[in-house]
Amino acid sequence: MDEQTKLELEAAAFRRMVAHFQERTDVQNIDVMNLAGFCRNCLSKWYLAAAEEKGVDLDYDQAREVVYGMPYGEWKAKYQTEATAEQKAKFAERHSNH
Repeated sequence: MDEQTKLELEAAAFRRMVAHFQERTDVQNIDVMNLAGFCRNCLSKWYLAAAEEKGVDLDYDQAREVVYGMPYGEWKAKYQTEATAEQKAKFAERHSNH
């Protein structure tokens, strides 16, 4: 496989993952963090870091909007729920060693 094709496939997979996260507003970031070790915010930070490496003028809020499909505050108001005690405990347990 040539490098351009590889890049295009990786970009397509990224776009599909972002679309999936945008469609699955019922899935909370804390659940994804607890299961996979990353969430929408992590993905936004990785996107921002890639932009910075390329010299692209982008800030964290703009990167979040790419991933969330809307301003973060709007997504949070519409879809984010309060984490349960169990979710918080699991998060604390998994991140106490970091």
